[in-house]
Amino acid sequence: MAKINPAYQRLSAGYLFPEIARRTREFQTANPDAQILRLGIGDTTEALPQAAIDGMNEAVAKQGNRDSYIGYGDSEGIAPLREAIADMYKAWGAEVNVADVFVSDGAKSDSANIQSIFSSDAVVAVQDPAYPVYVDSNVMAGRTGLKNEQGQYEGLVYMPCTAENGFFPEIPDQKVDLIYICSPNNPTGTVATRAQLEGFVNYALENKAVIIFDSAYAAFIEDESLPRSIYEIPGARKCAIEVNSFSKTAGFTGVRLGWAIVPTELEAEDAEAGVLHKMWTRRQNTYFNGASIVVQAGGLATLSDEGKKQTGELVSYYMENARIIRECLISVGLTVFGGKNAPYVWMKTPEGISSWEFFDKLLGECNVVGTPGAGFGPSGEGYFRLSAFGHRENIFEATERIKNQLKLG
Repeated sequence: MAKINPAYQRLSAGYLFPEIARRTREFQTANPDAQILRLGIGDTTEALPQAAIDGMNEAVAKQGNRDSYIGYGDSEGIAPLREAIADMYKAWGAEVNVADVFVSDGAKSDSANIQSIFSSDAVVAVQDPAYPVYVDSNVMAGRTGLKNEQGQYEGLVYMPCTAENGFFPEIPDQKVDLIYICSPNNPTGTVATRAQLEGFVNYALENKAVIIFDSAYAAFIEDESLPRSIYEIPGARKCAIEVNSFSKTAGFTGVRLGWAIVPTELEAEDAEAGVLHKMWTRRQNTYFNGASIVVQAGGLATLSDEGKKQTGELVSYYMENARIIRECLISVGLTVFGGKNAPYVWMKTPEGISSWEFFDKLLGECNVVGTPGAGFGPSGEGYFRLSAFGHRENIFEATERIKNQLKLG
């Protein structure tokens, strides 16, 4: 008799973003004339950079020629792309070698899959609030118990990120094995300082822990004093895995392309240098045949000089959106965080209003969709996220509605 994996039954009833979509559909059905503007999910809206289009078109043409056709490629990714990614890190002052780079179909997949090379009894610490995949993938892997009355899964170590600590967590006061950190952070829009990352790297080295560092929004960092990669921190190659993506930088959310960095020096409590690198290689060779050759060519093109110029313009476009949203919210008296060095604006909901209540309020009064902070974890309650990914005209319209129609008195 086939039986289901019981760990899946421990998951919350619905993933955050489908729940937002469901509520929005219900509102639209009840209000068919409403013109809804979506600033909730962090999905890019602008056209792909021309460099990416040209690169993919060239690759398609090669696939249409018998002499230049390529079938299966290396599961780790094509060599030129891996080299270009390593060079990008070196330009940031981070030590990354070509052998460390594993090209994938996105940072979300890597963030979910990477935990599979660690023991089922690993103690996991996550920022709270956090991107849901960090928590849910470990629930599915059977590392947790049920969710308690505080909204926390038993067995996980939650690291609160609050206004009081600048939305970056304190170092755990107990021994943990895996630590999830996202910087620039989704959802709070804050960026870890060098000193803050040094503290976690030192903790991981002392405790033989491994940091899983999500830097998918690194390109949005404008402050040169802030680290774009954890490998800018001495010792990180021995204790950290980093995931990143072309999704937000180059608009590849639907095209799908990312990478993971698993250094050859990476260690664990029961694994000397090289073991985890070999395990991830084996995992990818078994489960994954590599990202699309055509898509990889597009990604490679965005890392050319002209491609970087074009993606830089795209990033600047979204950051201007973030500025507009941030200034709007401040102008109506709301307490705002983020929106600088990151494409997300994190705001405190008005006194006495929960984050899901504010979702309904913003949708009902302004026909604008955002993301309730509670969907990112218990410490997200009382906060709300707005995304800067949108057409400029929609950003202007949404902020005008908020200024003129949101009732805060």
